[in-house]
Amino acid sequence: MLTRKQHELLMFIHERIKETGVSPSFDEMKEALDLASKSGIHRLITALEERGFIRRLAHRARALEVTKLPEQATPSQPRGRQPFRPDVIQGGGRPMAAEPANDTRELSLMGKIAAGTPIAAIEHETARYPVPEAMLGAGEHYMLEIEGDSMIEAGILNGDLVIIKSTDTATSGDIVVALVEGEEATLKRLRKKGGSIALEPANRNYETRIFGPDQVEVQGKLVGLIRRYH
Repeated sequence: MLTRKQHELLMFIHERIKETGVSPSFDEMKEALDLASKSGIHRLITALEERGFIRRLAHRARALEVTKLPEQATPSQPRGRQPFRPDVIQGGGRPMAAEPANDTRELSLMGKIAAGTPIAAIEHETARYPVPEAMLGAGEHYMLEIEGDSMIEAGILNGDLVIIKSTDTATSGDIVVALVEGEEATLKRLRKKGGSIALEPANRNYETRIFGPDQVEVQGKLVGLIRRYH
């Protein structure tokens, strides 16, 4: 079952493709749904993709295709012929639609984050980079540039671009983007110790910091890393 906004976006994309042959831009979708930012459109598209209503197409500027509509079968195919869509079985046994090996998704670089002393919280997009779908999976993702050396023993160096999956939950041992007391963001390994939360560096020159559960907000989890060589 779709939410009202998901349904509105799906039908808008469907009608625009019928009229023009291409899906609308993110700016057009944002304006049509009267949303404040394109991040909301990203979340809606990801939800529709996960539910099988749309799919992304590789190597096209407006790479969306409507595969089915609510309470309606997938758009009709010629009799006797059905599209071949192989499934790939993940380690957990759950099938997922096969993705082209060279498919990419553009992610927003949201500025710098400290791997050291926390710096100001991340808020604004500064650039966009194509990232292979194989590094991502479902959900909303963004990128951050590392500043500092407190995670070097985990292979995360100053200047690296880290890929973060947006989430507000994490298990003990995950490397996360942590917002400390609503003001400072840092990348650290999260440890849950009783009623406390520890933000643990991966550099023996830095100390683990301990907080109460209401002082730390998880904003994302590390899923990948890109390193540039100059």
